[in-house]
Order: sequence, then structure tokens, then C-alpha cells
Amino acid sequence: MVSQKIRIKNPTGLHLRPAGILCKEAMNFKSLITFNYRGNIANAKSVLSVLGACIKSGDEIELVCDGEDEEEALKSLIQIIGEGFGE
Repeated sequence: MVSQKIRIKNPTGLHLRPAGILCKEAMNFKSLITFNYRGNIANAKSVLSVLGACIKSGDEIELVCDGEDEEEALKSLIQIIGEGFGE
């Protein structure tokens, strides 16, 4: 299991479009991918779970990847989030 904290930079937080981008990328990996936010755990492969976390710009989440491709998954998702989902 690997994890890393990252701050959401895009100005609108994780609304539908960036949530979809995050989920689509997470689905490319076999690992279980979740994130912790304010004591809640959300499934990064579920758009509804991501949207339900109500993450705003400036909020910090902890991505957690557990599985055979966990290192690659974490690196890829950190890059997408760090780039602000292209916004």
C-alpha cells in the first residue's frame, strides 16, 4: 500500500468533469484506489463516491493505492491532480 497527500488546485474543486477524469484514470489500474478526506473514505473509481466527498479547491486529500500496480497508479493520479485536471 502506498499513499500521498495532495491539495486540490483547480478552482472549482472536484465537480463532475474532474471527478470523471479522476475515475477514468483510476479505472486503468487493477489496484484498489481510495482517498481519505475529513475522516471519510471515497472510492476513486466511482464518480458518485468522488462527487459525494464534496471536495473544494484548496482541500487536501490523501490518495491510497493498494495492489499490484499501486506505485504506477499513485504516480499517475498525483500527476493528473497536480495539473488541475486540465482546467
